[in-house]
Parts: sequence; C-alpha cells; structure tokens
Amino acid sequence: MHDLQQAHATRAWVSEAVRRVEADANRSSDTHLLTVPLPEQWGIELYLKDESTHPTGSLKHRLARSLFLYGLCNGWIVEGTTIVESSSGSTAVSEAYFARMLGLPFVAVIPSTTTQEKIDLIEFYGGRCHLVDDPATVYTEAARIAAECGGHYMDQFTYAERATDWRGNNNIAESIFQQLARERHPVPRWIVVGAGTGGTSATIGRYLRYQRHPTQLCVADPENSVFFDAWSTGDAAVTGDAPSRIEGIGRPRVEPSFLPQIVDHMVRVPDAASIAAMRFLAARTGFRGGASTGTNLWAAFGLIADMLRRGETGSVVTLLCDSADRYRDTYCCDDWLTDRDIDLAGPAAVLEEFAATGAWPDPGH
Repeated sequence: MHDLQQAHATRAWVSEAVRRVEADANRSSDTHLLTVPLPEQWGIELYLKDESTHPTGSLKHRLARSLFLYGLCNGWIVEGTTIVESSSGSTAVSEAYFARMLGLPFVAVIPSTTTQEKIDLIEFYGGRCHLVDDPATVYTEAARIAAECGGHYMDQFTYAERATDWRGNNNIAESIFQQLARERHPVPRWIVVGAGTGGTSATIGRYLRYQRHPTQLCVADPENSVFFDAWSTGDAAVTGDAPSRIEGIGRPRVEPSFLPQIVDHMVRVPDAASIAAMRFLAARTGFRGGASTGTNLWAAFGLIADMLRRGETGSVVTLLCDSADRYRDTYCCDDWLTDRDIDLAGPAAVLEEFAATGAWPDPGH
C-alpha cells in the first residue's frame, strides 16, 4: 500500500510540474518576427525570429522547456531530482530557470571561458556552476556529477532532436510559417540557423519535409566547429581540437542531435565575420543580437546575394538567438577583439558593399 501511495504522490507531483512548465509557455506570447530592411527593388524580404524575448533571453528557452517536459514524461525527473547539464551557457541559464520553477537543484557544467554574464544568470536562477578548463570534458563531467548525486543528466546534445515535437505543437518552424502567412512571400526560400546541439535544425528540417514546403534549410557553422566537415564529407566521426569562440553554436564533435542528411546547404563563417555582422545589424537596425546571430546573418546575406544574381525574389528567415547584452565584455569589447587578433575591417567592408549593391564575395575565393 505504501508503494502505491508513493507512486500516486510521484505522479501527482509530475502532473503539477508539467502544468507549471506548460503554463509558462502559455503566459509567454510567441516571439516576434522582425523585418531587416533591404532595398525595395531587390524583391527580397529578410526576417529575424527574435528569440531573445523569451523569459530567459535566448533560443535555448524553447529547448529547455522541451527537455524538462521530455524528462518529466519519461519518468526521469521526479520531486527532488538534481538536474545536471553540460552547456556553453545559454541552455544552462534556461534550465536553471525551469529547475527553480519546479523547486529542483540544478548544476551547470560549463567551460571556464563562459561569459560572466551567463554565469551570473545561472546563479541568479539558483543554479550552481561547475567550470571545466577543457570544453570537451563537459559531457563526462556532467554524467559523473549526475551519477554521484543520483540526479538526471539532461544531455541536451543527445535529446535535443527528439524532445521537441517537430510535427507542430507550436515549435519554432510552425511559428515561423504562421507569422509569415500574410507576408508577400509566405513560404520562405531559405531558413538559416546555426547548430549547437543540432536540435533546431533537426526540428525545422523535419517540419519542412512533413509539411511538404519547398523551403531549403541552411546551417551556418563558425570556426573550430566540425558540423560543416561532417556535412560535406559524410564523416560523422570527425572531431576538432579547439572550441568555438561563438558561444551557443559550433562543436568540436558531431553531436547526436545533428542530422546532416536534412540540411540542404551549409556555410562556414569566420569568427570575425560573425562579430562584424552582429555589429552591422545593431548599427543598421538597432536590433542587438549576439555573435551567433551574426553567424546566421552572414550566411543569410550570402544566400540573398545569390538570389539576386539568379534574378529570384522571395523571403529568407533566420534567428536572433540572444541579446548582445550577454557579451559586453567579449564580442562588444574592442580590447577583447584586439587581444585575440580578431580584425573586423575586412568583413565590415563586405557588409557595407552588400548593403549598397547586393554584391557578395565568391565563396570559392
């Protein structure tokens, strides 16, 4: 009888936890789809899905919500479970938020290079940060800590592609198409995203096929990331020996959630180009995205230039992943760039030329 009562109590706690997580989504109106001005004569619209307006300030809020629901409904998370995650920062911020909502302890295993702004946010939401010098060890450290405390390792890099319902249920792909419904080109020519776990590109790629849209998916990959190599060579075992400097995207190994076979095109983006593009966006529009947003934009601008060369019209959608406010001491700081020999002059000139003429460098050069 005691076991049955305990089972009922556990089920009741999980039911209430699911209600709270779903209520959070219901309270938060969908993120805005912003327009980036382009010359009218081009006949092309560029949209930014502004994920920085989530309660925790980034695209990872969607992922964290899905991972918590997945863990709760699978019976992995119950009352008192310590939640452990390996992260470059933003996912940990969002998971700390949901863990606090449910009264659960949270430990974030993050690289020691994570910005202080993100560390402060994790701790603000009640999380504890466990810093590692080698980013490649975040996976094993998170698994070890979870095992030692009897907790649950969320493992975003494995479960990102399956925790979100890619058929609909207001995922990011469905939201984009609903918001485009009354636009001049409601079915975009391209959707451009970066890859950290691979979950967002998997959700969008699957949704495009499920809904039979002709839209193509482009993934923008920063320096020191192996997703581009895996996609172009077909070798999922490829690894890198340096971490990405663009927080939130890029990995030194091919994560289980990255599905290269549903990606139509990939672009490798230099770090200087990512940072120059984020600054260009802020100067031209006032939209202050981080460097991963700049990575997306650089790839999107190249695709738009190619559409112009081909005489095509249509729309392109990409993501504003998080706010530049999280990177005041890094990407927004000229001294930080100088210390790392990152020169923005070349990519800044490319962006100015594109804005004036629609021209873009030949990718073969």
